Amino acid sequence: MTSFKHIAWQLLLIACSGLGDNAVAAEAPNATVVRFGTDVVPILTKLGCDSGGCHGKATGQNGFKLSLFGFEPELDYDALVTEGRGRRLSLADPDRSLLLLKATARVPHGGGRRLNESSDDYRILRDWIAQGAAAPRDDDPRLVRIEQSPQEQILPKDSSQQLRVTAFFSNGTSRDVTRQAVYQSNEPGIAAVDADGLVKTSSQHGLVAVMARFGDQIATFHAAVPFAGDRAKMAAAQTQLDQLAPKLAASSFDRLLLRQWRRLGVVPSAPADDATFLRRVTIDICGSLPTSDEVVEYLADTRSDKRARLIDRLLERPEYASYIALKWADILQNRGAGYSTSKQRAGTTLFAAWIRDSIAANKPYDQFVSEILTASGSQNENPPALWYRTVRKSPEYVESVAQAFLGVRVQCAQCHHHPTERWSQSDYFGLAAVFSRVGRKGGFADAEVPTDEIIFLKERGEVVHPRTGAILRPRPLGGTEFSLGLHDDPRSSLASWMTSADNPFFARTMVNRLWAHFLGRGIVHPIDDARSTNPPSNPELLDALAQDFVASGFDVKHLIRVITSSHAYRLEAAPHAGNAGDTQTFARFYPRRVTAEVLLDGVSQVLDVPTNFPGVPVGTRATELPDENVTAHFLDVFGRPARMSACECERVDAPALTQALELVNSAEIQRKLTDKAGYAQRLSTSDKSHADLAAEAILRVLARRPRPEELKAAVDFLESEPDRAEACRSLLWSLLATNEFLFNH
Repeated sequence: MTSFKHIAWQLLLIACSGLGDNAVAAEAPNATVVRFGTDVVPILTKLGCDSGGCHGKATGQNGFKLSLFGFEPELDYDALVTEGRGRRLSLADPDRSLLLLKATARVPHGGGRRLNESSDDYRILRDWIAQGAAAPRDDDPRLVRIEQSPQEQILPKDSSQQLRVTAFFSNGTSRDVTRQAVYQSNEPGIAAVDADGLVKTSSQHGLVAVMARFGDQIATFHAAVPFAGDRAKMAAAQTQLDQLAPKLAASSFDRLLLRQWRRLGVVPSAPADDATFLRRVTIDICGSLPTSDEVVEYLADTRSDKRARLIDRLLERPEYASYIALKWADILQNRGAGYSTSKQRAGTTLFAAWIRDSIAANKPYDQFVSEILTASGSQNENPPALWYRTVRKSPEYVESVAQAFLGVRVQCAQCHHHPTERWSQSDYFGLAAVFSRVGRKGGFADAEVPTDEIIFLKERGEVVHPRTGAILRPRPLGGTEFSLGLHDDPRSSLASWMTSADNPFFARTMVNRLWAHFLGRGIVHPIDDARSTNPPSNPELLDALAQDFVASGFDVKHLIRVITSSHAYRLEAAPHAGNAGDTQTFARFYPRRVTAEVLLDGVSQVLDVPTNFPGVPVGTRATELPDENVTAHFLDVFGRPARMSACECERVDAPALTQALELVNSAEIQRKLTDKAGYAQRLSTSDKSHADLAAEAILRVLARRPRPEELKAAVDFLESEPDRAEACRSLLWSLLATNEFLFNH
């Protein structure tokens, strides 16, 4: 309802202007009633007035503060009408309102000119002021939804498509709000959108989504720009895909890939050869390189199912559990930095071992997550409780759970409604309430965080909405309040909701996470940013994989077999004319630099000299380290994460100049090359010919037999060097520094 303060200010403004209610109404007796929440606020958002870079930021701008993106219209009304002695509006002469004078730059405005006096937006704002600047009312029609048309379209290159946005209200009315909506493209390089909803495609091809936002509602337009630019090229692409179709018929997942390729007219690369596949899958499953003997044996295997047999063997190796455990230790923030390492290391080691043992035993994923969320008791006796050592506060609970297990980023909703998703502050703090009764006792102070605590359920604990002051009961994201008894643990209810077969996030997030691990990019990308404005590139494939994962009983090894057996995973990395530029449809394998730990272990394996890490047993591989606080300069340079959040984006795999310098100057690599018991020394003292020596080195480092031109270049180099030992070291180092070694491809 309209507050007394609002009424008082309106009466005061009218009295000061010498006008009464009748005079205001008489100015435009037939004008459409302009409402603040559904008419004025969307224009302020469209103009950028309430954006984070202007008056919508936390401190406002030049003494004028609006709620971010207009999600709190009552506060915005106060700011416009009652603050600043009411000087921002002039009911007596609407055109002289400071709101309009600044927006049209008739008086100095830091944001520049935002409005034209002839525009519809100006007219709506002026009409609202002329009608008395009415405050938002409880009985005003509410915005229910918006629809964007068309919703989906195949667009040629260098073409355009006008979008139309319709708003639907609670009183049954609707209207065209195309000019008042805000638009954003998720791939502006493929298709950009202007302020009026006109989409223009470029010469690039691929998939694009355009968000339209009006008020607190969002709609998304999906477009595909085919790789084949004309009918003839599209027909040729379809012919090639017709030839491929019988080979993919046996797999429902491959058929969904094929359907996407048909839609875009993209032709996938050829299948990778056996040596490439062996190296690729060994790195991705075990985080290690195949040995020379393994390469020779695999290339000699003529069985038709040898790739499936290989995958099964790799999944049973201990390196598989260690490597995948490293990924989860990052996500679960098993952090050692910031503590007294001598006291903290026992805890990180215990948690890392529990993760590794769970993966080795192929513990169902739903059970794995449930045991973490509901962990109680001594951290020394129940390792999952160690998750609560690092994740301690309400924001950490909410954001870690949402990103790690639900694949969504809700950080924005801590302070305001999420700008591109449905999450509100009530959603954020309702999830925080799930953990409000988590208690801690015992332990000892270890720098920043107590260690060896006992986690228990307190009798009481509450979370208060920061804006309304209401006490929020525990509930999941986007769900209703849990029905809880006095002694029920809300975390158990959350775990049950999360791991249920019909949860819209849980299985999809894990499927997408592992798809990205093996294919280099998620079906939703980034992998932990699922939202309507960041749609999956192949939603049918993501849903099918998720349903299969649930049906398997959340069997992670089964999921890995499915992904590594897919046609997409078996393709060459090299593009061709039919898929050049593809980064979304998995029409080729996307090469990526191997992770820091795998790279260091690979160097150690090739040179047969282990890395000596301080504080851990001799012979420990980098992928087996208990936490990120083990000193290793090489790992830090190559992107080892600090484990400060649950986001996999902390790990940096992109090449950098510092990495090239490290390869040149690394004391660790030089130590391994010159070690008297290492492979380089054994190679240089062998009685093999230069040709055999070069072939052996290339096979060992690159996991394939040498090509004739490579072998000749290597032999010529060895023969030109008088110092055989130095020549062997130089040859090995040069092979280790190649992109072929540094990247998984």
